[in-house]
Amino acid sequence: MFSIYILTYNEELDISACIESAMLSDDIIVVDSCSSDRTVEIASRYPVRVVQHAFESHGRQRTWMLESLPPKHEWVYILEADERMTPELFAECEQAIKSSEYIGYYVAERVIFMNRWIRYSTQYPRYQMRLFRHGKVWFTDYGHTEREVCEGATSFLKETYPHYTCSKGLSRWIEKHNRYSTDEAKETLYQLSNGKIEWRDLFFGKSEVARRRALKDLSLRLPARPVLRFLYMYFLLGGCLDGRAGLAWCTLQAFYEYLILLKAWEMKYLPTPSLDAPVGVSKDSNQKEGLGARD
Repeated sequence: MFSIYILTYNEELDISACIESAMLSDDIIVVDSCSSDRTVEIASRYPVRVVQHAFESHGRQRTWMLESLPPKHEWVYILEADERMTPELFAECEQAIKSSEYIGYYVAERVIFMNRWIRYSTQYPRYQMRLFRHGKVWFTDYGHTEREVCEGATSFLKETYPHYTCSKGLSRWIEKHNRYSTDEAKETLYQLSNGKIEWRDLFFGKSEVARRRALKDLSLRLPARPVLRFLYMYFLLGGCLDGRAGLAWCTLQAFYEYLILLKAWEMKYLPTPSLDAPVGVSKDSNQKEGLGARD
């Protein structure tokens, strides 16, 4: 048996279905980021532990959870509220944890959008670290999301989990990705200044995870990224085969990419107001007036 952590924030529409899918386990821990809706109230109706902790970032929230909320079992699985555990995946996890060869397993997601599995334009199979031995995997921040740090060998499971990425409506998806794009813009500027392309991983990476991350590092340096992303997803990956839902998905992802670029430009070029300057006068303006403008 393994424990299941469920991460939530304003998930009143999803939390019941998520918990019920996870009740194959006898130890479920809901970690809520101080929701303002009925998430905690609904979760508390189930025989699960419910703990609230103010959200800082995806990586820090996971690390705090793993350090502060000890699970009942040696192995743990991480679910987000718009994801589901399936009986088939649970059974494979039960078999996997019997092995001492690996400390963690990646699991592929099946993105469900507009009541359809978006198979082609989501780079399926796209793996995430989900099942691991407690104390052997930690998380750091990367853009709006997180990356795992593994203290040992890892492997991949065959079964997948459904991810209802737009289950709370398109407005919620847009609002959420508007916030995400700010963190992604910061990460973009950092990677362009300090990062590098892992060309070996791009072509000869040992796993889908390594190849995908190298591809992202490359994409940050390409011109017309939103257009290229749409063309890549819709035509090269085969998003056109996902029908109307595929077209909508690829368009939203291109929009998200464009939003990241706009915010990165804003962070890089717009002047930051100085607290010492008079109202309406920026620090840059003061420098230009006192020292003369320099190109």
